[in-house]
Amino acid sequence: MSDDVEVPESHPRYESLLTRHRIEAGVDRGITSRQGLIAQGRGEAFDYLLGERTIDSADRAERAAAAHLLSADHAVISVNGNAAALVPGELVELAEATGADLEVNLFNRTEERIEAIAEYLREHGASEVKGLIADGRIPGLDHERAKVDADGIGDADVVLVPLEDGDRAEALGEMGKTELVVDLNPRSRSAEVAAVPIVDNIIRAVPNVTEHARALRGDAEAQRAAIEDFDADSARADAERTIREGDLE
Repeated sequence: MSDDVEVPESHPRYESLLTRHRIEAGVDRGITSRQGLIAQGRGEAFDYLLGERTIDSADRAERAAAAHLLSADHAVISVNGNAAALVPGELVELAEATGADLEVNLFNRTEERIEAIAEYLREHGASEVKGLIADGRIPGLDHERAKVDADGIGDADVVLVPLEDGDRAEALGEMGKTELVVDLNPRSRSAEVAAVPIVDNIIRAVPNVTEHARALRGDAEAQRAAIEDFDADSARADAERTIREGDLE
């Protein structure tokens, strides 16, 4: 899938247009569902209100998320169609930096889409991708997101859930898992139930978490401090305040 788009980098909306192109190309390749186009537009609106930047509370959340991934017994990065289309290589780098597994998990699940996403991640350097076996279930869900690998999300103590995924996020929390959520809507169910809500664009959030992980790796004390110093309620409140009161000029 090419990221080439006939828009000069000097265009003021270059990054936004490039992101839309990646989602569109993901649909063409069978990675992203058509509903993913709508989800992308909703997220882009929130990002515009945030000033299309990583606010300080989001950066602290990204540092806390990195610490959770590094200190986990078994961390898993869940991957849906939009995440795969937008940041495939970045997800692979994050998995390598933290020792986490990558697992494909979809609401609009078909075997063809699961395999297409797994193959796309492999093309971007992933050595192993979970989610194809689906021999486990998340209790309380009656749709396809309930299907997980028993030795993947089913066994994980820490799960990174990129992009809005409210009912599954809630169900994972009820299983006692620590959830790290990337969601541009601070009032979404995903963000509200997350131990670490990252209110940031995924194209900025994933590389930032990786950068923090590399800085924190091997330093257990710094990892504990990043986790203990982070307050989810304050982060959500700060993001909502920025969206409501931010200066768009």
